[in-house]
Amino acid sequence: MRDPVQVSTCGHRFCDTCLQDYLRCIQVPRGPPAAGLCQNMELEQQILSLPIRCIHSEEGCRWTAQNKLLQAHLSVCEFNVVSCPNRCSVKLLRRELPEHMQHDCAKRKLHCDHCGDEFTGEAYENHQGVCPEESVYCENKCGARMVRRVLGQHSVSECPKRKLPCRYCKKEFLYDTLQPHQQQCPRFPMQCPNRCGTPGITRETLMAHVKEGCSTAMVLCPFREAGCKHKCPKTAVGRHLEEATHTHLSLLSGVVNRQRLELRELRRAVEELSGSRDGTLLWKLTDFSQRLQEVKSRTSGSLELFSPAFYSHNYGYRLQVSAFPNGNGSGEGSHLSVYIRVLPGEYDGLLEWPFPYRVSFSLLDQSDPALTKPQHITETFIPDPTWKNFQRPRPGALGSVRGGCLDESMLGFGYPKFISHEEMKKRNYIRDNAIFIKATIDVVQKILNS
Repeated sequence: MRDPVQVSTCGHRFCDTCLQDYLRCIQVPRGPPAAGLCQNMELEQQILSLPIRCIHSEEGCRWTAQNKLLQAHLSVCEFNVVSCPNRCSVKLLRRELPEHMQHDCAKRKLHCDHCGDEFTGEAYENHQGVCPEESVYCENKCGARMVRRVLGQHSVSECPKRKLPCRYCKKEFLYDTLQPHQQQCPRFPMQCPNRCGTPGITRETLMAHVKEGCSTAMVLCPFREAGCKHKCPKTAVGRHLEEATHTHLSLLSGVVNRQRLELRELRRAVEELSGSRDGTLLWKLTDFSQRLQEVKSRTSGSLELFSPAFYSHNYGYRLQVSAFPNGNGSGEGSHLSVYIRVLPGEYDGLLEWPFPYRVSFSLLDQSDPALTKPQHITETFIPDPTWKNFQRPRPGALGSVRGGCLDESMLGFGYPKFISHEEMKKRNYIRDNAIFIKATIDVVQKILNS
């Protein structure tokens, strides 16, 4: 508040502030008091003695006193706006100054708790998190704690959780897992167990090297599956093959013979599975005309065809039918000959001998039954107990007839003149270049007679 002055001409009293506003309005330059103006000391004392409230009362200051004490109060008023004494350019309420000086002022003075150096507030904030003397945990989470200045060395050369590349496969691993990895690393260098001296062998290529590439590895003879037990270094295999040629050929011959027997047994097993067990065989001979023409063109010999084996009944006699398209014996060149023979069977030791059942052969007429009644050609006989053809066949005699053996128990019995070639042309016995021969064993009749 300005000191009051008095204008004597009119007797008005103005405070200095109001007077200056008035003089500006009437465009009088500011300067020394104008003539006729004087300071009113009595009025000034009256005004300074008036009770007033703090100018910051609306902000919350509760101070009240004489007007003359206002300036002294403002120098300590908590609601008065002041500048930071650290000259950080911040202005704030005096009551906020301690908090600002302690925590916010960018130019406050602080000491680092770790290294003891003094910093301004802004520099202190930048120093935090990088102080070399601050105690920190390893960033790799190994659990170690140390001052920051040795953290770099620890991370590079001491930390068990640091990452290092495997020197062989170049993949990265934690330090404490690197050694276990190298015990199974596929690129780890290995030495050939045969000490052949080959360089560049790794764990992943060792087995292939020993099996295929090692020149000193011991290997079995290539004919080991044939029975050769010889074992030698790989470099000596060639010499062994040259020296043991006759031995290998002998072994291979034995393999061939065994395979031939196995094939024979397999063929017999197939025939057993495919053959009937009800005493009836229905046998289809395909390409009959070609086969007949082929055997007629020969200068000597005959063609005998064999049916699949079949049984007279379950657990019964094992039988086989054969046919000569161009005939056999008295029917050669003019008739179809048909025979039946008894083969060695699984149940021969349980059966009655000689073979006792009636046998029937039929050449089936393939004419359409809707157009004409088929006229099958049928011949039947009952074996004579004195015939050697139906005695129990000798074990192991299977296929002896085909092999040229004269075992009488394997000779067939039948009809050399079953039907003439001319008679076969009169009906549809040959149709679609095929004929059907049916053989029937009359087991039921024998059972009824017993």
